[in-house]
Amino acid sequence: MSSTTPEEMWGGVLGEMQVSLSRAHFATWFKNTSVVSREHGSVTVSVPNGFVKEWLENKFNKQILSSIRRFSNDIREIKYIVGPLKLEPAKADLSKIVVERDFANNDALSRSQDIDRVTHLNKKYSFESFVVGSSNEMAFACAKSVSEHLGKNYNPLFVYGGVGLGKTHLVQSIGNATLQKNPLARVLYTSAERLTVAIVEAIKNRVIEDVKSAYSRLDLLIIDDIQFIAGKDKTQEIVFTIFNELHNQNKQVVVTSDRPPKAIPTLEERMQSRLEGGMLVDVGAPDLETRVAILKIKAVERGCQLDSDVLLYIATHIQKNIRELEGALNRVIALAQIYNRTPDIREVKNILHAYLAAPHRKTSPQVVMKTVASHYNIQLADLTKRSRKKEIVYPRQVAMFLLREEVKLSFPEIGLRLGGRDHSTVIHACEKIRTAEKEDEVLRNELSMIRQRVYDSVDQPE
Repeated sequence: MSSTTPEEMWGGVLGEMQVSLSRAHFATWFKNTSVVSREHGSVTVSVPNGFVKEWLENKFNKQILSSIRRFSNDIREIKYIVGPLKLEPAKADLSKIVVERDFANNDALSRSQDIDRVTHLNKKYSFESFVVGSSNEMAFACAKSVSEHLGKNYNPLFVYGGVGLGKTHLVQSIGNATLQKNPLARVLYTSAERLTVAIVEAIKNRVIEDVKSAYSRLDLLIIDDIQFIAGKDKTQEIVFTIFNELHNQNKQVVVTSDRPPKAIPTLEERMQSRLEGGMLVDVGAPDLETRVAILKIKAVERGCQLDSDVLLYIATHIQKNIRELEGALNRVIALAQIYNRTPDIREVKNILHAYLAAPHRKTSPQVVMKTVASHYNIQLADLTKRSRKKEIVYPRQVAMFLLREEVKLSFPEIGLRLGGRDHSTVIHACEKIRTAEKEDEVLRNELSMIRQRVYDSVDQPE
């Protein structure tokens, strides 16, 4: 039977496995696999991600080898690699693969050579390229410690802060440093949104236990934007189970969020307790010196030398986050490349005039209300209801305050937009939030994030 082609041989294996497994299990572990080579008694099978690779090696290798040998008895070994597929014959109806959804088959990821297909880590993110300043030095020190003592120091590590301040860079640096120290370490970086999709698909396909097992075998799990799971009870239950399993094995969990656990609405108490059980560190907005240092490093990475007065101008006028700094720098570098010379300060001011002015444009009441509702994970209509529930009243008061501060509406106008409330109610709410803002760091962070998102949405093209 040695004349059998690799494609025919693997097609036969898939046929046998499909008969012996449930449809959901077959789809989870065998979809998007193929034979990529066959030589010297060895067959190499391409799989979509590291978790499928490990599962086939540990759970199905004997069965697969036995099946292959029925087609070609000279085969002595099967190797599994994570890599692109070869074209394979169409097989019977396959359901969506769950692990593939989360771990590997992401078009945006696969298009970038900097993104590792197995771990989802961006190879460019390292501790060496992370600019340390007064706003992030504590978070940086904790992240370094975690990478050097995985599962022993600060577990879980919870890093929080506003959008574009370097949280993702920092936590992915932990993953890359871990793999540099131990290339065999099982590391996965994922967003909470993608994790939720994987869990939903696993439940639907009745393979949730397999997926939980796959996550629980990790040495390091990094979840970005954990606030996304707020209000998703089943997802929180599964994530909590995974966290517990990893923690009990002294495996490391690293999490990021735009706010501390106690400020995440509808987060289960046990999940909040678990997240607060390790180390909480915040990443703040970078100071002027740090912003200038970031710009210098980014400019050098892009092969562009800019005058110090240009860098200082950008750093002085953009204070909110690093992404905006990079956005402004990219415009200046584009100008330099177009004219093949270093732009002077006058040209930089002209090119950045509209960019710098954008956040100061007046926003609209609807944008403010939508942003507040989204931040607190409630419906827009809840802000106008007559509900006295705390989870509705507090966001409503915040909305009143921001409509006054950012949109400059009168008290009666605000009351009218938020369910026809009396202007005295609005005045009380505004004074309450204004007073609390001075004393409550969590509220200050929340208001800062909401304002930032309000103006980010204003900047988006129609």
